[in-house]
Amino acid sequence: MAGGAGWLLLVALLAAAERELRFKPPPPPGEAPVRLFTEPELARYDGQQEGQPIYLAVKGVVFDVTSGKEFYGKGAPYNALVGKDSTRGVAKMSLDPADLTHDITGLTEEELKSLDDIFNNVYKAKYPIVGYTSRRILNEDGSPNLDFKPEDQPHFNIRDEF
Repeated sequence: MAGGAGWLLLVALLAAAERELRFKPPPPPGEAPVRLFTEPELARYDGQQEGQPIYLAVKGVVFDVTSGKEFYGKGAPYNALVGKDSTRGVAKMSLDPADLTHDITGLTEEELKSLDDIFNNVYKAKYPIVGYTSRRILNEDGSPNLDFKPEDQPHFNIRDEF
């Protein structure tokens, strides 16, 4: 009798699991899960390979800019910005290789305002977020940055990302 009860319990659990899987809505079509990118991983999405997505990070947020291929693809005017966190370049409206970095040290108030405007009104408004740069939450050695608090980052509000 114990074997029969165990069998019934197993059948009931399997039926419940199947019901949960069957009625769980799938993610929206074409929407990839959000992930964490290291610098070498992000560099793979620099628009140089045909058929590969094109990613650009601003303020540690990685955007899929593939739909703007005419601006960001191979040979396009803003291709220098992709495959990396180009926060400083976006703030300064610069394609100078020295400015294609995450570092915002020394930017003027006007440049920081420009960064926020472009981040919100161009990138967040037009392109899907596909992930974040690991630099936002990890130390240089790869260990978790226990002091990281998104709400304390300069010119960044995690509640506004989605």
